[in-house]
Order: sequence, then C-alpha cells, then structure tokens
Amino acid sequence: MTGYKNLIIIYYSGTGNARRTSEWIATRAKEQGLNTFVLPFYKYLKDPPAVSDGKTLVGFCSATHGFNMPHHFLKLIFRFKAFPKSDVFIVNTRAGLKLSKLFIPGLSGLAQILPAAMLRLKGYHVVAMQPVDLPSNWISLHPGLKSTVVNSMVNHYKEKVDHFAELLLSGKRSYFPALISLPADILIMPIGLGYYFGGRFILAKSFYATDLCNDCMLCIKACPNNALVLKDNRPYWKMTCESCMHCMNFCPQRAIETNHNWFLPLLFVVGLFVNPWIAAMAMMGLEAHIPAMLFLGKWIVMILQLVITLLLFGSTYYLVHYLMHFTFFKKVMRYTSITRAGFWRRYRIPA
Repeated sequence: MTGYKNLIIIYYSGTGNARRTSEWIATRAKEQGLNTFVLPFYKYLKDPPAVSDGKTLVGFCSATHGFNMPHHFLKLIFRFKAFPKSDVFIVNTRAGLKLSKLFIPGLSGLAQILPAAMLRLKGYHVVAMQPVDLPSNWISLHPGLKSTVVNSMVNHYKEKVDHFAELLLSGKRSYFPALISLPADILIMPIGLGYYFGGRFILAKSFYATDLCNDCMLCIKACPNNALVLKDNRPYWKMTCESCMHCMNFCPQRAIETNHNWFLPLLFVVGLFVNPWIAAMAMMGLEAHIPAMLFLGKWIVMILQLVITLLLFGSTYYLVHYLMHFTFFKKVMRYTSITRAGFWRRYRIPA
C-alpha cells in the first residue's frame, strides 16, 4: 500500500487531452478513497487546494508543445515548493496517429526529461513518467483527425491511462513507456530548445480573426495564458501565446485561421535570405572591429538572428492586423487561408 491520502493533479490543456487524462487518473484515485483535486495550472496558482493530513501525491499533466512543455507550465514547475519531498509523477499528452489499426506514438522530446530533472533537483521523488498519445490539436499545422479515428484513439489510450493509474496508486514505479522513446527524444531535443527560445514566439504570430468574427470575445475570455487581447476592436495574439490552439478549435464561428500563404513565404525569406545575411554581416563586423569576440561569434549571430526574426514577424503581424480593418483585405485573407477549407477539421476531445 502506498499510504497516499491526497492526490493533486495540475494540468495544462488547450483542447482537453491533458484535462481528460487527468480526470481518468483522478477517477481511479476517488474509487480508492483518496482526497482528489484536479486543477488547471492557472487556478492552482490563484487558489491552491488545502489538503488533509497524510501523504500527498502530486501529478503534473501537460500537453506537449514543440517537443517541450509549455513555458507557463515549466515556470510553475520551476517555482513549485508545496508538499516538499512528496511523490510526484509526470504525464504529457503528445501527438499520436493511427494508421489503419496501428496506433503510432508521438515523441516527447524535453517534455518528460526536463520537468523530471527540475522536480528531482528540488527534492521530489519522481515515481512515474507517462506519455499519452492522444490526437494532435495543432490545427494551424495540419487538419484535425476524423471523428472515428479520434474516438478510437481516445478509447484505446483511456485503457492505457487506467492501467497506468492502477500501477501508480498501488505504489509501483512506472517509467517504461517514457524510456522506450528516450533515444528518439534525445535526438530531437535541439528542436525542443529551438521551439522554446524562438519557435513559440513565431507561431504565436500566425493567428488572426477573419471577417466571420462576431465579437463574441469567447477566445479572449477562455485563453489560459491571457495572451489574447482586444486591439483596435479585433482579437490580437501577444507573444505570450503558447499556441495551445484552444481559441482556434473552440471558436463557434470558425473565424480564427492561420494563413499559410503569407506566413510560410515570410518564414522562407527569413530562413533563406535574412538570417544568412545577418550571419555574414555579424561575422564581418566582429572580424573587423572586435576580433577577440570571434570565439563567441556563433552565439552572437544566433541571438541577432532570433531578435531580428522576432522583430520581422512581430511588425509584419501588426501590419496584417491593421490591414484586417479593410473589407477587401479581410476577404482575401479569409479565402486564401488553407485552414478555412472544409477538410481542415478542428479538434477537441470528445465529450
């Protein structure tokens, strides 16, 4: 017997995958009589639960963004001080697929390793690590899966999560599913770091509301990171957007889109022309004026490239936001967006 009296699960979820996974685990805990709390990260930060005396098990359950955990959730883990030396477990939902009858797992990257290392260094006992391969919700990058495939995947992985919960609550340590993908996760860690320090800011500037927007403001009210604001009477995505896709998938008007016809060409120009030019100019400048800094040249170039890239995307996004005031431009953006197509399905976990 574990002796657990309390279970607290803190989750980060955009379209329901991490929330549903947390609820599946909590259901098993309630059946065993544990005092159970399941909270989104922002509610935990405002009003952490008061638990009864006894041993507490704390779970951190999050979506995987760019082969890492979202910044806001990592920040919570970094600052987490409650229940010192308690047992903790980590669950990440990641983009799974299904090909015919074959369930294809996603990859975690840093989403398991980094939180586990942070919590271990803080003195917590990491007793379990579990990836869950529910469908991807990154609708700005790909269409949502068909409902029959989604339902099949949800039922399949519910059984796996139930089994994981039984092991966890019986006191058995569980790392095997996370360790299976560890070699591949290590290989893609640089992508996770690149997304954390640059990619997430760029992707945040890919969303806009078309002329279908009826000013209901549901996207602004529901944003878990307060990253959506009203600017010039239109929704505006700040750099703090985590691309959780809640707004895009839950908009009742399907008014939120990503227009790849301007976003991808800009990305192409930056990658093929702007960044190489920055690298050449920076190295020439260092060689001519500060030769002693050449050994830091690559780092200086990377920082310059990141700053200028973000400035370009930020300024271009602001221009697009301004031009969306004009009916002609709004219609052009709407009808040239691939995500507007009927086959570009939205995603939310089935009720």
